[in-house]
Amino acid sequence: MRFEVVTIFPGFFAGFFENGIVRRALGEELATVAVHDLRTFTHDRHRTVDDRPFGGGEGMVLKPEPLAEALNSLEIGTRQERQTADPAAARHTRVVLMSAQGQQFNQAVARELTGLERIVLICGRYEGVDERINQVYCDMELSIGDYVLSGGELAAAVVMDAVIRLIPGVLGNEASSEFESFGVADTDIATDVVGVPRSQHGAGGLLDYPHYTRPAEFGGLRTPEVLLNGDHLQIRRWRREQQLRKTLANRPDLLKNAALSREDRALLEAIRNEQSGN
Repeated sequence: MRFEVVTIFPGFFAGFFENGIVRRALGEELATVAVHDLRTFTHDRHRTVDDRPFGGGEGMVLKPEPLAEALNSLEIGTRQERQTADPAAARHTRVVLMSAQGQQFNQAVARELTGLERIVLICGRYEGVDERINQVYCDMELSIGDYVLSGGELAAAVVMDAVIRLIPGVLGNEASSEFESFGVADTDIATDVVGVPRSQHGAGGLLDYPHYTRPAEFGGLRTPEVLLNGDHLQIRRWRREQQLRKTLANRPDLLKNAALSREDRALLEAIRNEQSGN
């Protein structure tokens, strides 16, 4: 298995690769890892990787161009290109965006990833990553929990550790990974937990909305017009709808305890009807 990590802090992983089970797996070539500095793929003297979000708001968003260049340098192609060129081979590769808005990482997901040959981990920073990178390249978004980290590096390390230790031969005794917490027969009980903590401050328990930054058009995809028209009421309404869509798609369990208005519930019902074709 090979891991590719895209990050603005490549030095973060130095100690991680030099210790414990991960070091053993790399030393015995049961897994390989390459870390790619995102700033290498910039073309200005400041090595800029972020910009302000369209539509306003706090923080910065990772720009799409450096990320696209980094991913293209790995010769993995876009998600559509991988699926079109060789669907069978595409099943052995995953491009994963580490994101607080992703589906929750658990042992079942770790076991699923263990069956792959290549995993590309994109480490988000700041307010997140331009959504078009997610749309064009990524196969999945993963979150390691309902809290916010400074960046995706620590989350990527968690995923690598959890997956690497499941590779046959890494632990020495393969039964070690079967007879432990969240072993082979594990079930996801997250949806049975009452009082799920909020995953986004001030969002009423919903996931964040997609973010976009310059340029307005990238890879044939254009930033939604509502974010460019300067009408902040429309922007707020659009963002709330996107929050509901993202939460319904990635973390529907959060909707049980989310603070939803009457308008939210009506919109959520409309989204469900839309997806069911009614």
